[in-house]
Amino acid sequence: MTVRQRLSVVMIAKDEAGLIADCLASVSWADEIILLDSGSSDNTADIARQHNAQVYHSEGWPGYGLQRQHAQQYATGDMILMIDADERVTPELRAAIEQVLEHPQPDTVYSIARRNLFLGRFMRHSGWYPDRVTRLYPRDYHYNDNQVHESLDSRKAQVIALHGDLQHLTCRDFSAFQRKQFAYAEAWARQRHQQGKGCSLFSIFSHTFSAFLKTLLLRAGFLDGRQGWILAMVNAQYTFNKYAALWALNQAAEKGSL
Repeated sequence: MTVRQRLSVVMIAKDEAGLIADCLASVSWADEIILLDSGSSDNTADIARQHNAQVYHSEGWPGYGLQRQHAQQYATGDMILMIDADERVTPELRAAIEQVLEHPQPDTVYSIARRNLFLGRFMRHSGWYPDRVTRLYPRDYHYNDNQVHESLDSRKAQVIALHGDLQHLTCRDFSAFQRKQFAYAEAWARQRHQQGKGCSLFSIFSHTFSAFLKTLLLRAGFLDGRQGWILAMVNAQYTFNKYAALWALNQAAEKGSL
């Protein structure tokens, strides 16, 4: 007889008091909830405790990958579900996860489809759906060290796609979303610069133009209506910011100002 595995929900958060309650309510059925707070100035930690989360604190910020590793160290469950405060587990996804816990498979990790909200619309195209991310996995797997765009180091594990969606409230406030995108672009550029990567002026504009066309045409963003067109522009802008920031860092280094 197979014994049901224990599930640890693991989160990292900072100043998410407006979102975290609904997120935690959607995973209240888990065996334990671990929250690593990254220096919140609001009552994120208090709300988490009210929802039976175990709250830990981190003063520094090593980047998203290392922070997720740090948070996972506190988990005791057999399986990890890594989520963010702006995500919600749907009933269909919960049922799929429960099936995994009841019937675990060796050397297997699980991908989840995210349904992303952008300016009032849950996108169905534009590369934003199904937007699969590997978030359910045995505790002996860990995230990589990337500062941004971190992902699970799944080694040679089998990846199984789960039924049900993870709702992701990606962009509720456009200005806040843009600030977050700029911070991601800056972190990406610094990491690439530290790795010795460079780029030319031509690559800045070719990547930017390609990002727009990929979102709008190849990923059928035009089928997402006005939001699809805006997202294509946003993706192009984000790509421009990444490569322009990398180019600027390399220029500064060549002139000896870094």
